[in-house]
Amino acid sequence: MRFATLGLFHEANTFSPYKADRRLFDNGGVFRGQEIVDEYAGSSTPAGGYLDECRRLGVELVPLLHAFVTPVGAITQEAFESLVGEMLEGLWEQGPWDGVLLNIHGAAVAEHLPDADGEIAARVRQIIGPGVPIGAVLDMHANVSPELVDALTITLAYQTNPHVDARERAIDCTRLVLAAADGKIRPAQALVQLPLVVNIARQDTNEPPMADLVDKARALAEEPGLLSVSLLEGFPYADVPHMGMSCLAIADGDADHAQAAAQELADEVWRRRADLQARGTTVEDALDLAVRGPGPVVLLDVGDNIGGGAPGDSTAILQAAVARGVRSLVQTLWDPEAVRRCVEAGVGTRVRLEVGAKNPHSAGRPVPVTGHVKTLSDGRFEEPKPTHGGYRFFDMGPTAVLETDAGHTLVLTTKAILSSSLQQLLSVGVDPSAYQVVVAKGVNSPRAAYAPIAKRMVVVDTDGVTAMGLERFRYEHRRKPLYPFEPEGR
Repeated sequence: MRFATLGLFHEANTFSPYKADRRLFDNGGVFRGQEIVDEYAGSSTPAGGYLDECRRLGVELVPLLHAFVTPVGAITQEAFESLVGEMLEGLWEQGPWDGVLLNIHGAAVAEHLPDADGEIAARVRQIIGPGVPIGAVLDMHANVSPELVDALTITLAYQTNPHVDARERAIDCTRLVLAAADGKIRPAQALVQLPLVVNIARQDTNEPPMADLVDKARALAEEPGLLSVSLLEGFPYADVPHMGMSCLAIADGDADHAQAAAQELADEVWRRRADLQARGTTVEDALDLAVRGPGPVVLLDVGDNIGGGAPGDSTAILQAAVARGVRSLVQTLWDPEAVRRCVEAGVGTRVRLEVGAKNPHSAGRPVPVTGHVKTLSDGRFEEPKPTHGGYRFFDMGPTAVLETDAGHTLVLTTKAILSSSLQQLLSVGVDPSAYQVVVAKGVNSPRAAYAPIAKRMVVVDTDGVTAMGLERFRYEHRRKPLYPFEPEGR
């Protein structure tokens, strides 16, 4: 058997002013051929699962092109067409194929295509024809369209949030695509889109109600004749018609069975719809909680969630901590200008800077700080254990650690990187467990990393392009009715 793997992986926040242009992709990660193997083999990413399982099964897997960028706004038309065009050219020229394994997110939006993932899958299908199986493992935050599922043979999704099962799901996908290519199974897929949006603070699959719903999906998948059942949380920061939760089921040769399973799961999700909404803690209340008990207390900065497309430069919590005299605090801030100033000054030098919130849309305002440059780094680090999304290699760009007179440690980065690994801080000589307050730029992605050291984790309702309260956003393309925007929902 000979499979191809290719893909463009992006979660697009359509409320972000930053576009995913070709420069960002080239700077974030465009890998070709052997570069894909070097970057992902052995990792806990979907690509790592594809590569390793194909090797184990004796399937020749030909890596063509994988493109990735940290979540920002929509993909520019130029970036989309150039990258997808190159992928498809390789698929055409190096065929024929017995199967294809796609590396896509499921919540990608391009300037000219609201359903970018569905477009990629459809173009791949057009090239390889109707008889060759195509498999994809979607992020649990995918906004799944019927067009995407129609173009795929096998559609799976992570079933953990934080996403620590990406590799396992890719292994499952590889096995199912191989079985379909061998003629051992005849996959029949069913998608049920729910008129429902789940709040970002209710998406942790280790806590109810999401834990209960994932258990329900897992129990359904055990029924004879079913190949898979997936629950998808959706991505609420993409203003597209297919935004929202959905349920997917795959049966062996029985479309009615798949439909019944997907509908049964969707009915249970709808029954729990009120439980899937939430309100967060204000910054002031969060700081009250953080200084009272034993530390570290991890404050999850919802509005500046890098994994959801926020820039990572909000100073809402830092500003309040300075005003209140809260000490023993550590956090990252995306601030290339501040990094440049620290590099020019050198290690050990005292500096006076304004950090963070340099962009008009950022929450908070630049915070004046005085302190000394403790460490300078190239910002590269490796996470050996499975973490959110399974990524192994990270690059913050040139990075500076600033110790301020206010008692804060600020890790200033040139690139915005998810707060999903303790190595982000440990790699620059900062031990997060030594602080009373840790500010993490995320909601669910930091939990897998910080849960082992945190005495408490607090979801903080801050402003920004990933704010908890969806009433703060102006949607123009979403479906109606859609709960909780419209109470009836359906």
